[in-house]
Amino acid sequence: MPRIVTKIQDFLKLETSAGFVLMAVAILALIANNSPLAGFYSGFLSTPVEVQFGSFEIAKPLLLWINDGLMAIFFFLVGLEIKQEVMEGELSSLDKAALPLFAALGGIVAPAAIYLFLNWSDPVTVQGWAIPAATDIAFALGVLALVGSRVPVSMKILLLAVAIIDDLAAIIIIALFYTQDLSLTALGWGGLGTIGLFALNRMGVTRITPYALIGVFVWACVLKSGVHATLAGVVTALAIPLKAKTPDESSPLHRAEHGLHIWVAFLILPLFAFANAGVSLKGISPGDLIAPLPLGIALGLFFGKQIGVFSLAWMAVKLGWAKLPSDANWCQVYGIACLTGIGFTMSLFIGTLAFEGDELLNAVRIGVLMGSIASGLLGFILLRLFCVNKPESIHKRRTE
Repeated sequence: MPRIVTKIQDFLKLETSAGFVLMAVAILALIANNSPLAGFYSGFLSTPVEVQFGSFEIAKPLLLWINDGLMAIFFFLVGLEIKQEVMEGELSSLDKAALPLFAALGGIVAPAAIYLFLNWSDPVTVQGWAIPAATDIAFALGVLALVGSRVPVSMKILLLAVAIIDDLAAIIIIALFYTQDLSLTALGWGGLGTIGLFALNRMGVTRITPYALIGVFVWACVLKSGVHATLAGVVTALAIPLKAKTPDESSPLHRAEHGLHIWVAFLILPLFAFANAGVSLKGISPGDLIAPLPLGIALGLFFGKQIGVFSLAWMAVKLGWAKLPSDANWCQVYGIACLTGIGFTMSLFIGTLAFEGDELLNAVRIGVLMGSIASGLLGFILLRLFCVNKPESIHKRRTE
């Protein structure tokens, strides 16, 4: 029994295993919504959930609690990762950040351009331009894990850095373009809560609980303000101190990140995937697959990501603005660029902000699944079969 427990613990520690769980849950959602369980699936997501304190009330179906509430915790973790990378990680200096910055920029602009080209004439679907600009870290790392040791560690770091920059861009896009019916009163209360968070930081408070309590208050205010509530998670994360009071104490930021990782990877993201990946295939024709909305998303993720990420990375290196890692080759960079086309969680999330109604959301899911699956397959094939460094070239680099 102890040996089994150890294996389970080792599995949970693997960052990439979250990607495999997401794949399984997405398949389960597809099966549930296209089987006799469809009624149960729909009813489960429509379950009303209410929280009330005096005259303050939040009443939403379970689906929106998952998308607005649990995903705020996911964005809290994203905020912690962004702060860590900027302060002491791969984005802490221009020399380290140059390659992923240029790659991420291309991976945002090119997919959005392809989507807009196909949807420009429709004032409704044009609002989804940001959907194919996102990258799902867990899914992409899950596919990369299947490649094994054929890809150097530097390429995993590049993929992580590009995905984190993508997440930061998504946060900015959500704040600027997906905010409706702004309530200045609620936003003002949220601003006071934000001041409180950073006051705790300045006072040197290293316990996580006070930040969490004020963070919940900020979340509720932001939710009522019209700005998407998940942004409260990012704001709260940025206030968490990176350094402890004494050298003997662990970093509050690292402590929060490690404590949340398993819950986010193996509960929150799978719940989101189950709630949002259940595409109803009833009545879908080949013509529905090539409609501008799903086609724009699929082509944006598949062609836009690989073209944008690879071309700007190549340009930056050739112009001397960035450096290609010495243990990597351009074929591997192209394979990584393909994996950034796995949008899934973030793309689905932005889709829920851009559109309402089952018909449009179903089209979003179709496009995200088509583009993500195609990108993952191509990236895996390239990295597994064609992008291995030759032994003599590796030896040459080591001896230079």
